[in-house]
Amino acid sequence: MKELPKSYDFRKAEDKWYRFWEERGYFRPSLDPKKPKFSVVIPPPNVTGSLHIGHALNNTIQDILVRYKRMDGYDTLWVPGTDHAGIATQNVVERELAKEGKTRHDLGREKFLERVWQWKERFGNRIIEQLKRLGASCDWSRLRFTMDEGLSRAVREVFVRLWEEGLIYRGDYIINWCPRCHTALADIEVEHRPTPGHLWYIRYPLSEGSGEIVVATTRPETMLGDTAVAVHPEDERYRAFVGKTLRLPLLGREIPVVADPAVDPEFGTGAVKVTPAHDFADFEMAQRHGLPLVKIMDENGRMTPEAGPYAGLDRFEARRRVLADLEAQGFLVKTEDYEVMLGHCYRCDCVVEPLVSKQWFVRMKPLAQPAIAAVDYGFIRLVPENWNNLYFDWMYRIRDWCISRQIWWGHRIPAWTCEHCGKTSVSREDLERCPECGSEKILQEEDVLDTWFSSALWPFSTLGWPEKTEDLRTFYPTSVLVTSFDILFFWVARMIMMGLHFMGAVPFRTVYIHALVRDEKGQKMSKSRGNVIDPVDMIEKYGADALRFTLAALAAQGRDIKLSESRIEGYRHFVNKIWNAARFVLLNLEDFEPGEIPQEALPLPSRWILSRLAATVERVRDRLEAYEFDQAALALYHFFWHEFCDWYVEASKLYLRQQGQRGLTQRVLHRVLEASLRLLHPFMPFVTEELWQNLPHEGESIMVAPYPRPEDFPRDGAAEEEMGLLMEAVVALRNIRADYRLHPTQEIPAVIVSEDPETRAFFEREAALIRMLARVGEFAVRASGRPEAAASAVLSRAEIFVPLSGLVDFRQEIARLEKEKAKVEKEWQRVKARLENPAFVEKAPEEVVEKEKERARELEERYRRLLTNLEVLHQALKE
Repeated sequence: MKELPKSYDFRKAEDKWYRFWEERGYFRPSLDPKKPKFSVVIPPPNVTGSLHIGHALNNTIQDILVRYKRMDGYDTLWVPGTDHAGIATQNVVERELAKEGKTRHDLGREKFLERVWQWKERFGNRIIEQLKRLGASCDWSRLRFTMDEGLSRAVREVFVRLWEEGLIYRGDYIINWCPRCHTALADIEVEHRPTPGHLWYIRYPLSEGSGEIVVATTRPETMLGDTAVAVHPEDERYRAFVGKTLRLPLLGREIPVVADPAVDPEFGTGAVKVTPAHDFADFEMAQRHGLPLVKIMDENGRMTPEAGPYAGLDRFEARRRVLADLEAQGFLVKTEDYEVMLGHCYRCDCVVEPLVSKQWFVRMKPLAQPAIAAVDYGFIRLVPENWNNLYFDWMYRIRDWCISRQIWWGHRIPAWTCEHCGKTSVSREDLERCPECGSEKILQEEDVLDTWFSSALWPFSTLGWPEKTEDLRTFYPTSVLVTSFDILFFWVARMIMMGLHFMGAVPFRTVYIHALVRDEKGQKMSKSRGNVIDPVDMIEKYGADALRFTLAALAAQGRDIKLSESRIEGYRHFVNKIWNAARFVLLNLEDFEPGEIPQEALPLPSRWILSRLAATVERVRDRLEAYEFDQAALALYHFFWHEFCDWYVEASKLYLRQQGQRGLTQRVLHRVLEASLRLLHPFMPFVTEELWQNLPHEGESIMVAPYPRPEDFPRDGAAEEEMGLLMEAVVALRNIRADYRLHPTQEIPAVIVSEDPETRAFFEREAALIRMLARVGEFAVRASGRPEAAASAVLSRAEIFVPLSGLVDFRQEIARLEKEKAKVEKEWQRVKARLENPAFVEKAPEEVVEKEKERARELEERYRRLLTNLEVLHQALKE
């Protein structure tokens, strides 16, 4: 048998095995009609991106599922791809141009797009290479890009069909506008954050001069665009004002007082200014009351000529000037501190402005109803289920989707306007003349589609739609979507709507929504905090397997992941443990002969480990099917480290020396290790392949070996019960050794007392194993009688004693334990006092409080054991 190196070189192994898998074509589906199907589409990362920890988690989870299903006999397809990321990519290239002292307008649209494509070809696949380093087993032969030829055709087909169905329209509407990116943003592309601000109270005098209304506003500069003041219809304070006109401060324009139920009488003074061109609620109010729209701010965030003397000013400078003039002219009543929910662009963080603009929209309510029903009736399952309520809440309140963006990089809207007859035409093919009048003077729409429009089609466009491809017939609907909650509405809900509308079927059966990865203190990772963990750095330092297993082991449903580098380092030790265990097994397979393993001929530890393996296989499969990746990973960790390595490998050393048991023990060691590697493979693909190839095995690769099933291994309840009793005894003996600080290599005497003859027979039968595992010299089993001066422990079916005479100096040990007792008691009292302090319990983070409670339990247990040990020693002195 080949001897393994003393340590595992993950760098060599990862590169070698990934190339091996790719070259063998294991990532591609077989298209065997007899096989069940499992398909996944990757959430396409931006071409501007590099692998961050969220990507690492998301793709690790997908790869675990895909590798598991592939090994389990499914024909699997994992479709990879990248998103063109319209705004982000254009910003990157524009910054490059700025270094040359140029803008995109200097190049013109065509030349600028050439530059973007060049950038994409050069840098756009960086994240793909990083995903490969993570071990992602995507079918790279089917790599897609949201602006490749096939997907671009799908985008145009969808746009045209929606237009023909009356679900796309163009019109003036209030939208979110980013003055930095110069584009419209969908509602969910705006991040609202609580920001310290002010509430300014302003006098609006009646035109007739007989009184005034005071309004409160957080944006005084927008008052220049006011076209009304609104009050609640049932507000008695203002009933007499409704129908009258006010004179707009600073500009003098006359505006009406209107009554509208949308006004909150509790906000400010109960009277609000109405600025329809610059506020969403005001825009809708204006539609109800027929109010004009006055646009006083342009797309650059500067004031328009409608702003009168403030024209040309930046919006924030205009605010300062307006406030100064209001105060100087006696219109400013007072100022209060006020927290504002301020909208920011999700790309550049610029403060967003609501503006009225001519844009393209999708009518969402007709598309939303089937998508609501799909989740409501269980055709799509959200995991965890607690996301259902948020999904329904957003879908029931959905507004029309603004899909046009004022940038150049993206899918240009396939609409042409005739300069001759004014007709707007939408077409699947580029138009050269107007279909209405035949004029050649037609201009294509300058705007491009929102990036999310193309990614909403991802589950079917990547499979070849609108063509009726074999991939589409075979793998749609896909099986599961793995995503984070922050794009539940950006992407997931839209995919559901588009899939149902164009395919007549849900795009996926299950949506697994994972949490965010935070630092070890629960804080969001950010460069400014300096707490970012770069997955590529972690792969370089600890290997992909350690990172993958860490993320899986922490991926509990519904809870954010608290990640630290020390955790990854800890699971790197697990990789080493697997390596060393395999090294031990291989060193002991020199004369190995494969064959049957007769259960009746096996000693207790072998029957036990095979039964525990069966239970672990069942547990791991159940937890994977339930998307409880942390529970599956922890079950594997516990079995391999604690049951296989800590107990069975140690026990096997006894039987490997016995002529009649050596061959059977070799077979059990081999079988358990080989099956464990297959169980672990979806989590740790590289080290498992490296070790599996060194073991006697069948097949080319562990990647296409069958995933273990519980029925492959015999369950033996009696063996598990008996081994549990044996382990109790060994642990008790080890604890006594530790309590009295007896040297690890020093043999100790042991006496087991039980009135039950079967129990005595069991301990006599397994005496050799207990002596080896607990380093016991003299060993006796009897029905009654406590030895003198002995430490003891109570087992479930017996009592165990270790006579201490000759092993310890009783007086010296009493003195040591008394000191330790005082120290433990002092620390225990300190922790208890902290937990009894309401200020600590109520204000400290939950995990800190829980940690202190666990510490208190440990100290209490230690204190009680010290009392018991002292009692034993005092008694020994008397004897």
